[in-house]
Amino acid sequence: MPRTFFIDLPASFSFTHTIRSHGWYDLAPFEIDNGKSSLRYVIQASEPFNVAMSEDKGQLKVVYDGAAADKKQAAASVRHLLRLDDDFDEFYDLLQKHESLPWVASAKAGRLLRSATVFEDLVKTICTTNCSWALTRKMVSNLVEKIGTPASNGRHSFPTAEAMAKIPTEFYREEIKAGYRSPYFAELATAVVGGEVDPESWLHSDLPTSDLKKEMKKIKGVGDYAAENLLKLVGRYDGLALDSWLRGEFYKKHNREKKCSDKKIEKHYKRFGEWKGLAIWCDMTERWFPAGR
Repeated sequence: MPRTFFIDLPASFSFTHTIRSHGWYDLAPFEIDNGKSSLRYVIQASEPFNVAMSEDKGQLKVVYDGAAADKKQAAASVRHLLRLDDDFDEFYDLLQKHESLPWVASAKAGRLLRSATVFEDLVKTICTTNCSWALTRKMVSNLVEKIGTPASNGRHSFPTAEAMAKIPTEFYREEIKAGYRSPYFAELATAVVGGEVDPESWLHSDLPTSDLKKEMKKIKGVGDYAAENLLKLVGRYDGLALDSWLRGEFYKKHNREKKCSDKKIEKHYKRFGEWKGLAIWCDMTERWFPAGR
């Protein structure tokens, strides 16, 4: 029997701009329902369960099919997924100071959807490197369907590090279609299980961003782009996380469709300081949210 509860939303929160902030909503175990404007996800637990999130009269409506005792985990996970406890006032003030990107504050944008664990975000990020989005979706779907744990309705949670550590490299190559990432996944999962790597600690790390980035880059498959994307998902926006798509969008919007150096891009966003990574992302995705939508 589905259970329902409601969460009060911050005044600066937009459900639409959060769930569609980047491509994570398109990766399992997320599933977006455009017709009902809701986002579903499978939460990993001793017995995985489903949650469906939607906005209802200014509150967040959460429907889950777990036990009554799962409500606490469901609430904590949803708050994490949607960044409900993140404060963006400083970012909005900075945009106002520089009279830049006025749509962001008015649309209550800026929150970047993330997974329930940093480990999941880490694996997904590795799946985005050096490939098309279609291949990223395929790899993540395979990981979820072939290694994840099924919930009551047959949908699967994202696999735990323990589950992934038991999988041989060849399985990642042949069944997950992970290519060169195959040994990376096996090695990463084993390191997490053995306590040598603790991705969840990155959420509250006291390390300066530059040092935390170095720690992330120790993991095979994580370079500058991947590390700076991961940093955004743990609340650090110092890096631009430049890739071919971001560069191309910048060329079109700010450089008359001509290529330019990364230094020029960095100079353009320098005024946003430690928020420059979020500033460039909002700038380049403005066209995703037509006025009035």
